[in-house]
Amino acid sequence: MGEGSPDGETTQERPPNPVVSLPSQPGPAVSEFEPSARTIRNWVTQAEREGGQRPDGLTTAEREEISRLRRENRQLKLERDILSKATARFARKTGTILCGSTDS
Repeated sequence: MGEGSPDGETTQERPPNPVVSLPSQPGPAVSEFEPSARTIRNWVTQAEREGGQRPDGLTTAEREEISRLRRENRQLKLERDILSKATARFARKTGTILCGSTDS
């Protein structure tokens, strides 16, 4: 490679340094990233829900279950649509007439 560095790379071939220098005084950064009073109130409210002290709203476990059930419902609807289309296509190809469900 070129000359200019001990590892054999030239200075033009090196990528720029991704490290950003931080200010020596954390004042502005702390006030920018510390949680607001509203955020802390939300945390306390959620902790009370988790502990059973507040009946309003959902616990984290309930939220996760609802998310999981919604995902599962979406997947089942997709699979139902795919099977419905496949059944219709199969019926057209074979000339079979399908009549509703059978309760045998």
